[in-house]
Amino acid sequence: MNTEAVRAAIQAGSTFLGIEFGSTRIKAVLIDSDHAVIAQGNHDWENRFENNIWTYSLDDIHTGLQDAYKNLAKDVEAKYGAKLTAIGAIGISAMMHGYMPFDKDDRLLTAFRTWRNTITGPAAEELSALFDFNIPQRWSIAHLRQAMLNGEAHVPAIAHLTTLAGYIHWRLTGCKVLGVGEASGMFPIDSTTNTYDAGMVAKFDKLVEGEKLPWKLIDILPKVLLAGDDAGTLTAEGAKLLDPTGTLQPGCPLCPPEGDAGTGMVATNSVAVRTGNVSAGTSVFSMFVTEGPLKKMHPEIDMVTTPSGAPVAMVHCNNCTSDLNAWVNLFSSYAKLLGVEQTPDELYGRLYREALSADKDCGGLIAYNFFAGEPVVGFEEGRPLFVRTPDAKFTLANFMRAHLYASLGVLKIGMDILLKEEEVAIDRIMGHGGLFKTPVVGQSILAAAIDAPVSVMETAGEGGAWGIAILAAYMKNKADGETLDAYLDEKVFKGMASVELKPDPEDVKGFNAYIEKFARAFPAERAAVETV
Repeated sequence: MNTEAVRAAIQAGSTFLGIEFGSTRIKAVLIDSDHAVIAQGNHDWENRFENNIWTYSLDDIHTGLQDAYKNLAKDVEAKYGAKLTAIGAIGISAMMHGYMPFDKDDRLLTAFRTWRNTITGPAAEELSALFDFNIPQRWSIAHLRQAMLNGEAHVPAIAHLTTLAGYIHWRLTGCKVLGVGEASGMFPIDSTTNTYDAGMVAKFDKLVEGEKLPWKLIDILPKVLLAGDDAGTLTAEGAKLLDPTGTLQPGCPLCPPEGDAGTGMVATNSVAVRTGNVSAGTSVFSMFVTEGPLKKMHPEIDMVTTPSGAPVAMVHCNNCTSDLNAWVNLFSSYAKLLGVEQTPDELYGRLYREALSADKDCGGLIAYNFFAGEPVVGFEEGRPLFVRTPDAKFTLANFMRAHLYASLGVLKIGMDILLKEEEVAIDRIMGHGGLFKTPVVGQSILAAAIDAPVSVMETAGEGGAWGIAILAAYMKNKADGETLDAYLDEKVFKGMASVELKPDPEDVKGFNAYIEKFARAFPAERAAVETV
């Protein structure tokens, strides 16, 4: 669309808004009917580590939502000379999992416990055995059960349990619902019914019946909706929360709230069977739509769903680029001391490209990017750590490559199980997220990690906010019977350019050599956790 056409669409209220709460940034994007981003606004934030809990306060959530929207509205007015008074449809997305329990008066009963916490080991182990289904520590049901095992006083008062995306959607619409993909990170989903697995719900209620709780599990979980379903409309209170200026009017519809995993699948056109994607940012996870159940349960692999309810095998790692970002910030400070000013994109690009000239095995350097625990490899806590032997080749190129390898190291361990042991068939693998913003580098590292071709679209940097905006557009614009994968193929991604990169055999060999050392030196990381 040209500027005049976009302005007319904004004034007519025929645009679509997606807002995603990531770990370090809240991003709002506005798209037109062609699904192109026409404006955006951001708000940077950071989780807090308080009382041994990774959390964000409700004030953090509310002010972050408002600031991201305010910056979007400013961008709209600056570019098109128009105000956002009405929107065609809105979608809310956020980091999956976590624990937000509310009482009957809608009061939060305990600090929001994010996906990053690794404090539910006994509960996750108990439930995995009970269900014969992997329940990771970050899942909402693991947090709920652990609160019971801990004897936490708030548990009997729970009237509603939700996630961050579900909470924001509820505040905007009054509807206590979740998209099925997001719900699959709270409690296992039965893909034949597209709601919580009834047999597992019954097992849970049986497990806890001796505690004489005043609720049954199904009564406190949000209602499950599929992509395209009506998930409520923006209330007057919700409009005021989103836009305190009162410019935005209530009444626009919202699509089901989804997690960052589901929106990443949408943003990479990876919702069809035998497609997959890897999202790499603060955390990293792979999502592969399977043809059926896996051969057996693996504690390293989660089973979730697409936003349409199809089964997905997921390898989720708590840590990806946080340590890498910290080192880049250090180099940025050094550059400023030298009087050299560079934008973040320039500095990241130069350092990432330097890694391409490194030794394939990083010359004996090993990095652990464990800001938080990493359950896939058995760590409940983490300590960022860099290790080298005295005779290692300590060059900038090797240093950067070691940290890039580390960002995907644990993912590779989980992916090897999925691709080699389970022999999951994949026709297409897409990469997206901040790691892929610098062309070739992150893509080549991922291709080496999984020994398979990786494609990156020109929209790789758009991420989940764009994905949830597309889900909002799908809800509003889909034809009768039109599936999400058909809508994406024909109306969003048709003709869109992508670049495929095949793995370099020497890179594959080098990454495998690095991972052997990485895994062998886990006792060093364990010692750091125990002593630092």
